[in-house]
Amino acid sequence: MKVVHSLKSMKNRHKDCRIVRRRGRVYVINKTNPRFKARQG
Repeated sequence: MKVVHSLKSMKNRHKDCRIVRRRGRVYVINKTNPRFKARQG
């Protein structure tokens, strides 16, 4: 999992990426390719 400043750029890496908010943090998750996970905050 990467910790990044801009999740918008991370979301554009793969078509199945989605942005999720959990416990005040923002995550990018990807069911089909889990190596695209990222976190912000």
